[in-house]
Amino acid sequence: MATRIMVTAVLSVLLGCGQSPAPESSATSASAAVAGNISIYAAAVNDPARTENDTARDDARKPAQVMEFFGIQPGTKVLDMFAGGGYYTELLARVVGPDGTVVSHTNQAYAQYVGDEATKRYDNDRLPNVEILMAENNELQLPKEEFDAVILILAFHDIYYVAPDNGWPKIDGPRLLSELHRGMKPGAILGVVDHTAAAGSPRETGGTLHRIDPSIVVSEMQAAGFILEAKSDLLRNLQDDYSKNMADPAVRGRTDRFVMRFRKPG
Repeated sequence: MATRIMVTAVLSVLLGCGQSPAPESSATSASAAVAGNISIYAAAVNDPARTENDTARDDARKPAQVMEFFGIQPGTKVLDMFAGGGYYTELLARVVGPDGTVVSHTNQAYAQYVGDEATKRYDNDRLPNVEILMAENNELQLPKEEFDAVILILAFHDIYYVAPDNGWPKIDGPRLLSELHRGMKPGAILGVVDHTAAAGSPRETGGTLHRIDPSIVVSEMQAAGFILEAKSDLLRNLQDDYSKNMADPAVRGRTDRFVMRFRKPG
């Protein structure tokens, strides 16, 4: 049974909470953007409370442009699915602001993989508008029509990754996408960013190279009832070598990535 737990509680159980002083509140970027007449997305990225580890990733990820393309808005409720260490969770929290909520999904395998990155990010109520949703593979259960947006960043391919000895049993992909569809409000958007696999690559490439053929994403999202609304070339790199695992040092951080915006019909 998937269980929603407030941030400090779940991290205390899984990772252990540190005692460092709480940084500046993170839920004020939307207000700051209005006051400074800059985009809410740029304000979130430029917030001085962000860590150096996060800002070092920005050039390759272009998060302000990605969030703007997805249309994330202040005051909304967003699910960050397979959120990992929470890089996007924090940015989303700054965009939706104090009147919005970000639900950051994780599981035991991800929690162990990211180590204390998540602990430091959420410790001492640093992101007060964030909740943690702990749900193992095939156990996700969402409230009906709860979310204004869902994002899957560099994670769609994990649907086809199978490593039961590492806490990652085979995912029932159609069931997962159906649950996301059920949990989204009519008209809500689902944003996908992932590492591109060569055209015609099988689904299993998601588990071997941690890449996915974009046509598979489109096909399976449409089968789940979503409409492909737009694509973006923001993160394209035509010099990428599709034969290499996305974590190979020769391509890591520089893979060709596709960006897609889907919508649940209203």
